Amino acid sequence: MIDYRVDGDGIAIVTWNNQKSSVNTLTDASMAAYTEAMDRAINDPAVKGIVVTSAKNDFIAGADVQDFLADRTVAGLEAGSRKASGLFRRLETAGKPMVAAINGTALGGGLELALACHYRIAADNPKTRLGLPEATLGVLPGAGGTQRLSRLIGVRAAVPLLVEGKRLPVAEALKLGVIHAVVQAGELLDKAKAWIVADGKAEQPWDSKGFRVPGGNLGDSSVQEFMSVAVAKVHERTAGNYPAPINILSCIYEGVSSPIDVGLDIESRYFGVTAATVQAENLIRSGFLALNDARKLKRRPADIARAEYRKVGVLGAGLMGSGIAYACAKAGLETVLLDRELALAERGKAHSDKLLTREVERGRLDATGRETTLSRITPTADYAALAGCDIVVEAVFEQREVKAEATRRTAEAAGPDILFGSNTSTLPITGLAEHWPQPENFIGLHFFSPVHRMALVEVIRGQKTSEDCLAHALDFVARIGKTPVVVNDSRGFFTSRVFTTYFEEGMALLAEGVNPALIENAGRQTGMPLGPLAVADEVALDLIHKVIVQTRADLGEAYVPPVSAPVIELFVDKLGRVGKKVGKGFYDYTDGQRRLWPGLAEQFPRATQQPDVESIKQRLLHIQAVEAARCLAEGVVDNATDANVASLLGWGFPAWAGGVLAYVDTVGVDRFVAECEALAASAGPRFSPPDILKRLVGTGTQLRAADR
Repeated sequence: MIDYRVDGDGIAIVTWNNQKSSVNTLTDASMAAYTEAMDRAINDPAVKGIVVTSAKNDFIAGADVQDFLADRTVAGLEAGSRKASGLFRRLETAGKPMVAAINGTALGGGLELALACHYRIAADNPKTRLGLPEATLGVLPGAGGTQRLSRLIGVRAAVPLLVEGKRLPVAEALKLGVIHAVVQAGELLDKAKAWIVADGKAEQPWDSKGFRVPGGNLGDSSVQEFMSVAVAKVHERTAGNYPAPINILSCIYEGVSSPIDVGLDIESRYFGVTAATVQAENLIRSGFLALNDARKLKRRPADIARAEYRKVGVLGAGLMGSGIAYACAKAGLETVLLDRELALAERGKAHSDKLLTREVERGRLDATGRETTLSRITPTADYAALAGCDIVVEAVFEQREVKAEATRRTAEAAGPDILFGSNTSTLPITGLAEHWPQPENFIGLHFFSPVHRMALVEVIRGQKTSEDCLAHALDFVARIGKTPVVVNDSRGFFTSRVFTTYFEEGMALLAEGVNPALIENAGRQTGMPLGPLAVADEVALDLIHKVIVQTRADLGEAYVPPVSAPVIELFVDKLGRVGKKVGKGFYDYTDGQRRLWPGLAEQFPRATQQPDVESIKQRLLHIQAVEAARCLAEGVVDNATDANVASLLGWGFPAWAGGVLAYVDTVGVDRFVAECEALAASAGPRFSPPDILKRLVGTGTQLRAADR
């Protein structure tokens, strides 16, 4: 795992080079190998200094997060932190100058290793990122990161990097003082060795006599004030749902005001406590590992050749269609954007022009790149332009007849052998596939709005969708840089069916006389991006109403109206307040501001006794989880992991809970079932837990271990 050599100048080159992986990570094995190599250099009197570098494209990616899941005890996690922290501290005080020659990205423990070196020099690589992103995984740096970074660049500069887990380009890292120099990649080792020969001071700033933290010590009134504001902002941003950011601040406050060795001890204690939390486990399991598996197409059917895509057709140049076309063109695909009139298709292309211009203004793209991407989009009203497409994605109006016509005309123009994907959020795929000559090549591709920001694509398998079609659809989603989750055909599929329960429950609370401000604040305090009433306005109440009408027509006597139906009908049929798009719904939208409509008090008189915020939060989260459990029981999703990924990416279910079904395990299955049964008795049968949950009561089995 570590290559070792000593050059003619007496400088040891210690190179991280894990032969079994494309990246270097800090594991028990690699750390043992690193310790052996460093001790060899330190104990060799012929070695004047040490350069630490990497043979991979990146430097060191940090710790293997699987290790955080192997031992969930505070003591075990703290011990792991102390071991790494103690090693780095011993090496930086061993008396030989150490240089980190950072050839690529260094994150987490990788950057902590570099911070324990006396000099840091990075290759000028635009893709390189340096950072301590542990907070995004629900933990904190455990190998000296909070203490060294704060002492190196000052508390004010370090806090946002640590609390938000920011990743810095090399130029910004140099400006902040995280690294000492940036050089051309070919000069990296020579410059690193030159520093040892010319300067080679084997002492860290915090070990020098009279050291003061840049920008002021913790005892300074200005730094004290800064920390007070930082604590308040963290509480406001996290609503108490995430322990890591506030523990990082405590770690800095207590540790940086103490000698470095005391600070490292404090950091290890906080690491153990923080990493053992259920929030950390959820963020690691769902927010990191499960998302990576989805991006790597872990659910893709095996033994099916990968599909190559060159030309894509997109039907419908509205908001969704133009967004899909943008994603395809940005991924380098020739894209035909078709609408019923050329002017509409050209307007759809203009959407891409606007997004690309914004990228140029932000320095993320040059003018040539903008023109090249735009040139890949061909607006048209002629179905003949679809000839030669490898795949066509339909994003026309959400109406069966309109979709059926677009499907038939595409088959005539492009042939039935291509893959056809329908971007629908509600209409069952199996029924839509009846209009495609080869329904085995028909699949649902549910994108989310706005497409250029939303990573998820819900891939819906119809009753006749073939395994080849599924595999190739997943290839396409990955090709355009999105993250797929596979679900099975069902009314509303998974995301729409579960997410609607959130704003429907908000409307139910409103109808019960609960203060709308209380409802909205409780929704945000759960960690959802918006309150349920604001979400309903964003979705549009008339669209929700159309879905209700269509569902009633489809199901006939079997139809059961949602609890929100009376509220939606009032707003659409009588009040004409259909949401944000017309400037009025549950909120009034004027001058760029959103304010709850004062008329809500008249339409829904306030109950004398208002519920506490915790009971509202419980209803808003439990209703989503119980509906997701029904989807699992019915086979709409095959496992809890996919449900969690879909909820995190699709509608922003709180990451601290790990996703909509991980939330059940977070609460505890026994407790969750008991609380749902109590809610079913008080609020309605929609909260009744399905048998898949009841069977787990008293067994000690978590829901994730009981996947179908």
